Amino acid sequence: MTTDTASLPRPRTSLPLRFLAGVVLALLFGLAFFYLLMRPPSSDLRAMALFLSVTAAISLLAGYAAYRLGWLARSPRLMWTLMGIYALAGALTFLNVWLTARLMFASQHDLQLATVLLLFAGGIAVSLGYFLSAELTQRMESLNRAASEVAAGKLDTRVRVTGNDEVAAVARAFNDMAVQLEDAARKRQEVEQLRRDLIAWAGHDLRTPLASVRAIVEALADGVVEDPATTQRYLRTAQRDIRSLSLLIDDLFELSQLDAGGLQLSRQPNSMADLISDTIESFSAMAQAADVTVRGRAEPGVDPVIMDGQKIGRVLANLVGNAIQHTPAGGSVTIEARTTGAEVRVQVCDTGEGIPAADLPHVFERFFRGEKSRSRATGGAGLGLAIAKGIVEAHRGRIWAENAAGHGACFTFALPSS
Repeated sequence: MTTDTASLPRPRTSLPLRFLAGVVLALLFGLAFFYLLMRPPSSDLRAMALFLSVTAAISLLAGYAAYRLGWLARSPRLMWTLMGIYALAGALTFLNVWLTARLMFASQHDLQLATVLLLFAGGIAVSLGYFLSAELTQRMESLNRAASEVAAGKLDTRVRVTGNDEVAAVARAFNDMAVQLEDAARKRQEVEQLRRDLIAWAGHDLRTPLASVRAIVEALADGVVEDPATTQRYLRTAQRDIRSLSLLIDDLFELSQLDAGGLQLSRQPNSMADLISDTIESFSAMAQAADVTVRGRAEPGVDPVIMDGQKIGRVLANLVGNAIQHTPAGGSVTIEARTTGAEVRVQVCDTGEGIPAADLPHVFERFFRGEKSRSRATGGAGLGLAIAKGIVEAHRGRIWAENAAGHGACFTFALPSS
């Protein structure tokens, strides 16, 4: 596994240089404060500068050694690492103050008193550091436990976010990651279920017409059927079954293109009015056979629409074909196109039985068919509306279904007008 270090934020200066800058600033500030507070003679100022420089150099060497040799990084627990930092900082503070006092000003009594006070202050600092670092380490341990649970498959694990520091940012990022992993796992399960459904349902819809065609071909090949009229009837049945197989294969191919993001659109100015007229003409024979009236209109100003005319024609064909199938004899199917704001809306309404309320949220799911029967004559393969939804969304549009106020159902899709 490689790490993309280019994506990681880099400090403007390295840690050792920042440490050096901090020590130099502390030295300069100490000397300035010493001069302003005590107004010492130049000899004392030079002595103080020398002593502070020596102790600063010792501090630099000790701190850099701990950093370079990785002493603190070898600690098995963050708590011990923090305690080591506090101890090292306390030791350097003690060394700076004690050595300066010893070399310059303090008497034996004052030096002993300063030693006691420094040890006491160092102990207080370490105790306070332990107390405050305990909460930090607990938050890190909580993150560690949560990460272990996620690794074990418990993707609903979340950590409590407290504060606004870096640990809180890591906790928020962890929760976001867990949400994305959970969503990915759920989508993977959905895809796996869809794969199983595809195999089962496509196998069913392929097997039935194939069995029919096989029986017809075998009957004709064996000479079982000799009557010309019966032969013609068998051939028409085989032709219908082959057409059904071809439609199913086309649906599966187009659905695979939508899933792979490989649907190629040729978007250019097209006439929605002409598309509606062509669709009505292509379904005229089917509508006449079902005794259903199909009519349509486009409001003035709708055209032109930037779209892939062939693909949107497929959407209209799927919607109109479904509407005719679900409209009883003597009913009607209406297609209307109008401009609404920055959208062109096309609505296909029928006077059929409508859609059960429980089915409305699922009508655009692939392989969904409200009927219990799996006959292709009534329900199809359950792919037409899913393909229509994919095509419309590829145009950055939207599609929905609703029941009409009186009776029947309405399917509406909206496309950007430009």
